[in-house]
Amino acid sequence: MNKKIHTAEVEQLFNGILCLKNLEECYEFFEDICTINELLSLSQRFEVARMLREKKTYLEIADKTGASTATISRVNRSLNYGNDGYDMVLNRLGEE
Repeated sequence: MNKKIHTAEVEQLFNGILCLKNLEECYEFFEDICTINELLSLSQRFEVARMLREKKTYLEIADKTGASTATISRVNRSLNYGNDGYDMVLNRLGEE
């Protein structure tokens, strides 16, 4: 895990996110804290991760999501060498 992000401010942000109770509260909070483009970029990366786990090709992913090959590659690197955060969340969503 990247020690550079372990700050009191980041911890406060994460604790704030953890206190959100439902989807509507998430929309309200994230619309305030992120620009529309930031939020769309985050959701795009998450979709790229989901599609990579489904063994979709870079071309298929780029066509569906509009993500650049650089973004797809970055997400793929996180899936292969990161902290397993994408996998943890995607697995939990699959359990619902």
